[in-house]
Amino acid sequence: MSLPPSFLDELRARLTLSDVVGRKVTWDRRKSNPGKGDFWAPCPFHQEKTPSFHVDDRKGFYYCFGCQAKGDLITFVKESENLDFMEAVERLAAEAGMEMPRREADPRAAERRDRASRMIETMEEAARLFGLAFRAGMGQMARDYAERRGLSAETLKRFEIGYAPDNRHYLTRAFREKGSLREAVAAGLVIEPDDGGEPFDRFRGRLMFPIRDPRGRCIAFGARALLPSQQAKYLNSPETELFHKGRTLFNHGPAREAAGKTGRLIVAEGYMDVIALVAAGFEHAVAPLGTAITEDQLQLLWRMAPEPVIALDGDAAGLRAAYRVMELALPHLAPGRSLRFCLMPPGRDPDDLIREGGPAAMQAVLDAALPMVEMLWRHEVGEGALDTPEARAGFDGRLRAALGRIADQAVREHYRADIRQRRAELFRPQRPAAAAKAPRKAARAGQAAGGGRGRPAPFEVGGPQPGTRNSDLARAGTQAVQLAARIREAAILLIACHNPGVLAAMEAEFEAMTLTAPEHAAVREAMLDAMAVGAADELAAHVAQRCGFDPVEFLARVPQARAHPLARPGQAPERVREVLAEAIGRHAVALAFEAERADACRDLVEAEDEAWTHRLRRAGAEVDRLERELLGQAPTADGERPSPIQEMLDREVYRAKKR
Repeated sequence: MSLPPSFLDELRARLTLSDVVGRKVTWDRRKSNPGKGDFWAPCPFHQEKTPSFHVDDRKGFYYCFGCQAKGDLITFVKESENLDFMEAVERLAAEAGMEMPRREADPRAAERRDRASRMIETMEEAARLFGLAFRAGMGQMARDYAERRGLSAETLKRFEIGYAPDNRHYLTRAFREKGSLREAVAAGLVIEPDDGGEPFDRFRGRLMFPIRDPRGRCIAFGARALLPSQQAKYLNSPETELFHKGRTLFNHGPAREAAGKTGRLIVAEGYMDVIALVAAGFEHAVAPLGTAITEDQLQLLWRMAPEPVIALDGDAAGLRAAYRVMELALPHLAPGRSLRFCLMPPGRDPDDLIREGGPAAMQAVLDAALPMVEMLWRHEVGEGALDTPEARAGFDGRLRAALGRIADQAVREHYRADIRQRRAELFRPQRPAAAAKAPRKAARAGQAAGGGRGRPAPFEVGGPQPGTRNSDLARAGTQAVQLAARIREAAILLIACHNPGVLAAMEAEFEAMTLTAPEHAAVREAMLDAMAVGAADELAAHVAQRCGFDPVEFLARVPQARAHPLARPGQAPERVREVLAEAIGRHAVALAFEAERADACRDLVEAEDEAWTHRLRRAGAEVDRLERELLGQAPTADGERPSPIQEMLDREVYRAKKR
């Protein structure tokens, strides 16, 4: 429906922008000049303490100099309360005392509007009557249940919880006296038998939850059984002109407004979960109405928040529901439109968790919510054993089919990259126990040779013994790239040890860096610990105390690390930060490349042709290039001696060819 420009002009003229905005902000008295229609406040659309949000009453526009939010009073209501255009206009029109323009005359449409209006009046009256019954003597059973569930008087009032007496004619009698029995039947409150028998109440002996649409109108009821003889635990209103179960969410309107402020949304399973969440401060909570989430409801969720958190019971049924939502959402994923999944502890729902551990317990579970790609992976991995080629082929086929359902190409490619990495880790062969013990034996031997307790052995560059086969050659290549990773790590850590002042600005990158050597991880943890306790000025001494060896002396035993131009004290902090950030990035790239090379070696371990050796040499050259760039060295020029890593690979390729 299009609105006449004259109507919108009059609406803007009747309402003052500063009055509308003033309900959401506190004006800064020092900067504001009300006499000139000039107002300033902290922006309601982003977190800030300074007043950078400006309202010009004379022009009727606002602008934030921080986040660049701008618009008029209609835009402000849309953005601040998460409404669409027509809903914002309707809300402002009601505030201004203006009647919304009607569509062109259509007798049937007018009749439908009048009928819907009468049905809504009937539903509101039913909500009032259920509330009266709850507070009266007949509602003692309902009040006892509410008390057992920990529902406060404020919560009961906020959600207008009522009681349907165990009486076949409680509503029927009231609406017959009012002359609105026909509307009560149409709204699903009263059942009229097909055989012409006496009409009777649909809801009896139940706790009642009014279900309201986004505009706050009562359109249906949810009912919870209170008597053991009642078969259905929860019962909803039937489908009516007002109520479509698959297109409705419980607590939709309030949650939409709260989500507009926080950018977050929780999707629980039922009424009591939502009520418990809201009472605990999680006002951005909704629930479907006793059925699995539908596609229409999914679109409603994404209109409220870009990544709703689906909070489900931590039992088998909850997992099945999560997988159904995931299957439904896959074709609709897009940048800024996804889901997260919050799985409750076994046997617990949000209501249980909040009652046992309070809001903090619920927040901890929400913070651990899983991204959708993780749920997809867990679902497919859990389908059965993957110990045969046939099972793995089926596993790959299911993953390809699931990813193929993602319509957005960019999202699909990112999912494929993530799944590819997870698959490589899942099927990476494990080293035999004897091989796993070898490094520990070497470390013990190195400690004895070094003559110090806890002192790691120095790194040595060397090749495998004569008689190498293709599989041995693959292992030799793996050893070489592992050595290259250790060299890169030693260089990064040595630079940081000599220049601890830069760590405060790079703590997040430093902590997230992947380290392949356990002793390097120990040094990094000790360095972060030193930063946490304020011992940056004595970083090396703190690390030595924690690790049992001098980190500078240990790391400097790697010639390539010791030779780095920044691996010494007194360097320019800006330059050190720049080099370390680049080095950490290159290290991550190199590790990813080495993982790809290792996969290629395993795939081609039985190959005997020249293409395999060429591919391995090319891989070694790429790793060597990345290592040299990271260490600040020039690339190997033609005629120059190659690096020890490349020499080793060349030596093994030559031996493989001579077999």
